[in-house]
Amino acid sequence: MAIVGMGITKINVEKLESAKGKVGIKNNIAIKKVDLTDLNFGASAQKGLRFSFSYISIYTPRIGEILIEGDIIDLVEEKKAKEIADEWKKSKKIPGIVMNRILNAVLEKCNIEALLLAREVNLPSPVPLPKVKLKEETPGK
Repeated sequence: MAIVGMGITKINVEKLESAKGKVGIKNNIAIKKVDLTDLNFGASAQKGLRFSFSYISIYTPRIGEILIEGDIIDLVEEKKAKEIADEWKKSKKIPGIVMNRILNAVLEKCNIEALLLAREVNLPSPVPLPKVKLKEETPGK
C-alpha cells in the first residue's frame, strides 16, 4: 500500500473582517467519498482507491475560512481495495492503518497550502508556528 497521487480540486479562502482580540482556529478533515479506481503503471493494470477529502480551517470570531478539497490515490492490493470500498459503502468507515496514512498525507499537503493561503489574505496562520522565547537576564549574572 502506497500513496501514488494527490491533487487539489478546490480551494476557497475568504477573509470576512480584520482580527480583533483573541482568535480561535479549528481545523477539520473529512473523507467524503471512497471509490475503487484502475491504475495503469507501465504494462500492468492495478486496482487502487480514490479518497475524496475536505480540509477546512474555521476562524472564531468569524473573520475567515479556508477550504481545500481534493483526492488521494492509494495503491492497494485488489482484494483489500474492494473490502475497504465495500466497508465504506456500508458504514462509512476506513480501517485505522489506512485512515492514518490518508489523514497524514492530507495534513502534510493542506497545512502548508493553508498557511500560504492565510498569508495571501492576511489571516492568522491556521497552524501553530514555533516561537522563540528568550530568558530574561537578571542583573549581576
